[in-house]
Amino acid sequence: MQATLPSLVSITSRLHLRQLRLLIALSDHGSLLKAAEQVALTQPGASKALQEIESTLGAQLFTRTNRGLEPTDLGHCVIRYARLIQTDLTHLREEMLSIMQGNGGRLAVGTIMGAVPLLTDALTRLLEKRPSLSVEIVEDTSARLLRLLDQGRLDMAICRTSISQRPHLYDAFNIHDEQLAVVASVNHPLAHAQELQLSDLADSRWVVYSANMPMRVSLEREFHDADLRFPLHLMETTSAFTTLSLLQKNPHFVALLSVDVAQFCTRFGMTCILPLQLHTRSEPYQLVTRHGTQLSPVARLFIEDFAQAMAPEAMTAR
Repeated sequence: MQATLPSLVSITSRLHLRQLRLLIALSDHGSLLKAAEQVALTQPGASKALQEIESTLGAQLFTRTNRGLEPTDLGHCVIRYARLIQTDLTHLREEMLSIMQGNGGRLAVGTIMGAVPLLTDALTRLLEKRPSLSVEIVEDTSARLLRLLDQGRLDMAICRTSISQRPHLYDAFNIHDEQLAVVASVNHPLAHAQELQLSDLADSRWVVYSANMPMRVSLEREFHDADLRFPLHLMETTSAFTTLSLLQKNPHFVALLSVDVAQFCTRFGMTCILPLQLHTRSEPYQLVTRHGTQLSPVARLFIEDFAQAMAPEAMTAR
């Protein structure tokens, strides 16, 4: 028989922050006595509090083993959210303190890999105006960044709304047309070639984004148009650092990156851009916020500065 989960109203009216602290301490120590000491409770008090938490949530969160208390599957889930709530409260206090001291608050912004240089330029300009601003940067795929926007964990993101089944939930502006480049280690056998065709790299090991991502789709289109079979043995990652590390350790690998990232890496001697002319472009980057969200003053300042820095014709409403 399937267990009945208490309603959200029931949970929020009965669950207390001190109880969440106890869950985190139990997870950290695996001992009721040590957890009780950390949150300033007696051991009987901690035991009673744990029973109240499990009653509130309608589930057993820990089991007793020879190694102490261990979280159940549901326990791991609840502890993970307890940590998130604690982190959010820490950020709340930091942002309130920063605003009270006149330092400008906090900004949480996400970005896809190809837009990292664009974002860092924008943040550098913003920090010149608000030097005491605290900034959180999250690099991930568009899909995951949109989920973080939905959860209220990001103020905005540079990504693409086209991957969402509900793009109407977002306010988005095209800010930059993405051009693509093929990069490799400076020790790649073709690093000094004058001109290359895609067929010259058809048998190479490619480092690419996951399937259905715009950059990956563009590469697949290039192979299709050249009447070549798309490579079978791929290295898939959304991390720029992982991509660079793979290229450094494997001089025969090649990767598809945005021109902005490729030029940045090449400028510092980490990679070289192979002389291969690509005919397709990926979708433009967008500056995305959640529709209807009341933005903080610093978030509005960031967007205004971004708009001023971009060419007027580039800021096209979706």
